[in-house]
Amino acid sequence: MHTGGPAPSAGAVDGGGAAGGLLGRRRELDRLRADAERAGLDALSGSPPARCRVLLIAGRPGSGRTALAEEFARQAAADYPDGILRARLSDPDGTPVPTERTARDLLRALAAARGPLAAPPAGAGDVELAEALRAALADRRALLLLDDVAAPEQLHGLLPDGRGCLVLAVSRGPLTGIPDVRPCTLEGLGTEAAVALLEKRAGDTPRVTVDPRAAESLAEACGGRPAALVLVGGWLAAHPTASVAEAARRFGALPDDLPGGAADDAHAPEDASGRVPGGHFGSLPGGLPGALPGGPPGPARAAVPGPRARPAAVARPLVRAFHLVHGSLPPPAARFLRLLALAPAGLADAHTAAALTGCRADEAAAILEAFTGLGLLRTTATPGLYAVPGCLAPVLTAVLEERERPQDVRLARARVLERSARLLRSCRAAAEPPGSPARRAAAELPRALRFGNRAAAAAWLGPRLPGLRAAARDAVADGELDTLARRLAAGLAGALIAHLGHEAAAPELYRLHELLLPVTERRGLHGERAAILLDLGDLDAHAGRPHRALTRYRGALEAARADGGRGGDRSAAAAARALESLGDTYAHLGDDRRAGDWYGRALALCQTRGEPADEARLHGLIGAAHLREGRWEEALRAWRACAAACRRLRDGEAYARALEEVARVQEYAGRGEEARRTRRRALRWGRPGAARGDGGAARSGETGTGGGARSRPAVARWMLEGTPRAAESGSRPAK
Repeated sequence: MHTGGPAPSAGAVDGGGAAGGLLGRRRELDRLRADAERAGLDALSGSPPARCRVLLIAGRPGSGRTALAEEFARQAAADYPDGILRARLSDPDGTPVPTERTARDLLRALAAARGPLAAPPAGAGDVELAEALRAALADRRALLLLDDVAAPEQLHGLLPDGRGCLVLAVSRGPLTGIPDVRPCTLEGLGTEAAVALLEKRAGDTPRVTVDPRAAESLAEACGGRPAALVLVGGWLAAHPTASVAEAARRFGALPDDLPGGAADDAHAPEDASGRVPGGHFGSLPGGLPGALPGGPPGPARAAVPGPRARPAAVARPLVRAFHLVHGSLPPPAARFLRLLALAPAGLADAHTAAALTGCRADEAAAILEAFTGLGLLRTTATPGLYAVPGCLAPVLTAVLEERERPQDVRLARARVLERSARLLRSCRAAAEPPGSPARRAAAELPRALRFGNRAAAAAWLGPRLPGLRAAARDAVADGELDTLARRLAAGLAGALIAHLGHEAAAPELYRLHELLLPVTERRGLHGERAAILLDLGDLDAHAGRPHRALTRYRGALEAARADGGRGGDRSAAAAARALESLGDTYAHLGDDRRAGDWYGRALALCQTRGEPADEARLHGLIGAAHLREGRWEEALRAWRACAAACRRLRDGEAYARALEEVARVQEYAGRGEEARRTRRRALRWGRPGAARGDGGAARSGETGTGGGARSRPAVARWMLEGTPRAAESGSRPAK
């Protein structure tokens, strides 16, 4: 099992991988196995274990830490029959992933593999989701591989209780505050393993074996870092006539710094900002083959929007290795590589790459595959989907800022959002019945953007969901792509509902709604803001958070009123729905006086709009609220008004039900004779064929107040299911 993005394919991580065996690291693997089997400090002291065991692989990005973790997980998989759960706790730009998102994704992955779980509702917070995750793992034996842990606080809520599970954390440094952590610190590969990795990546030519001294010198210059060795080996494979000595000479002549000083050194201390003291702004040499002619000078770097305030530190040998490969690429391919820094969540397929660069999808697919041979990308378990290595993400970002103009960066992002929105529309249409309007609209899209069937669309959506989420977040953070952000969010919501259903998609919808709220505020989209707040309020009410729902509904009412004349009937419908939802929520809280007041306001608005079906329902809701309070006269007036509205609608069944409620209130008020007469009249109208007309909108199954996520039932159905039946219990409502 895997979450946090597509699972890595065998052999895709630096340092070898499962396919060909991990090169070196025998001692580290033995230590990890021994630490996993050793009793903890609590067991030695005789106290029951409070949390599971935690193993830590600490190392700098590019040191092969993820490859070591994957190899250990592969070897230990048989000891954990409930599977391996993977999650990445930092985004490619270094921003820590919220605990809520990680816990929700882990629960979804666990449910997909082991059956349904009682997951918390949409909008649940970090604490509630973390508790649900611990409860789900309490009686299981699973291995949690948590990659790129940014801070110890990220782990506290994710650690399962008991000793059945094992957590394998991958981080840059120590995890202070996590009890009984067993660290395994990674240095560079030994010379023999480093040369073997270089030879493995360099291809079939015997250049490494015929010049072992040069190979050892090159491996030493790379610091034994697997990521740098993979890049250099890829360069050798792409240049079969170049010798290892020539590669070493080129490598040594290249700069070891990036724009913004985003490089560190294994022997140099870092200051609080994560940079090496004395680091300076640098630039790629203009004479490199990858330099774009006519590009902007260094001081006019493009500011790529992103949540990270400072560049992530990168090892200097890795910087040189990247310069070696990047400088050898033709200018179009070099630009293609730089633009991959904009791939959402570091994931790219042919569609994403084609949108970023403006080329055809088949050309993009060929270049992506070629980049994997150079060590610039990693394959995933999803065919055609590639991942930018975490250690290279800050390198690509720094070079992109140096080489690309801001307007080109924004245009590339806009193309990705546009392509993603069209794919999501096609993905949603694939789940619709044949001949539906969505299917007909999708048939007009280019063949490359269409899906053959529902299964193909679902297989595309699942592994790309992290990237689609990230694309929406990036677009909102940009501030200039709000229209495309709204289109993408709407397309993603529609695709999720079509393939998962409303209930399963609710957590993702909640995230999307909250993400779009700032957009509606800064763009003055009051009507859209009202609709989003109404949906959020419904989700909060359904999740048992009535007070938060009240806040949402009040905000929706204010937004609908602010929309005023611009929204027309749509704004009035949103306001009516907000008023009625406020009444529903107060009724749920047992405050019937306030509930009746809000229902009355909604009724007044519906009367001005001329919606008799909604008027009938609201009269009934007011009558039910008065009945629960013991206010007989007010309840009688409301139910009689409801009956009159149902009769105007020519809905005999609803009219009979309203008369029954009138009779019930009359009984409570001590008017037995009137109640008997009213009930006889209700029986006559309730007979088959007694209805006048066809029932109109009141029996259509939906008498909504203007759209939104929650539909309103018909008058007759509401009376059957939603009216308090106090008389059946043999008691009257308390006055």
